[in-house]
Amino acid sequence: MLKQIITDEQIASKVQSGQIDLFGLLVQRYEEKLQRYAKKFLSQEEDISDVLQNIFIKVYKNINSFDSKRKFSPWIYRIAHNELVNELKKKKFLPLPLFEFDSFLPAFHKESNERELREKEFDFQKQKIKIEKCLKKLKPLQREILILYYFEGLDYKAIAEVTRQPISTVGVRLKRAKEKVKQFYPIL
Repeated sequence: MLKQIITDEQIASKVQSGQIDLFGLLVQRYEEKLQRYAKKFLSQEEDISDVLQNIFIKVYKNINSFDSKRKFSPWIYRIAHNELVNELKKKKFLPLPLFEFDSFLPAFHKESNERELREKEFDFQKQKIKIEKCLKKLKPLQREILILYYFEGLDYKAIAEVTRQPISTVGVRLKRAKEKVKQFYPIL
């Protein structure tokens, strides 16, 4: 019950004032979101798990630097962003896959007609390949803004805080990314 009533900002404030047992609520609220975000950059489950652990350690150690008058989600995503960038620098490779396509494309329903199901699955696989190619053509920052906006549900202001860019720049980059996606993959 406490989980649904209290905001992330209030939890962070209480953790700052010494109620460290409430930090677990922040972990519960953000673990799945940050794992999904990390999967957009890293492909190895071990790497993702390690980075998540590092993110929450940094959040815990730096919780006192959080300003509870501001939104918590951009602050934690900024820490996640920095950790992911550091991990990519260590690995010296570009991350794959960019998306969990099962959550992006329509799910298949069980059907009695096996042939129809195979055809749909084949179409699904073709769409996956097209989208992957399309997203690879985007600049990394455009791709990240697209991910933060559409898949993580952050607004322009929050994305601006995460990427440390003016809100207007975020808007322009998102618009350009959407235009490129439409250019590369007009069905979307």
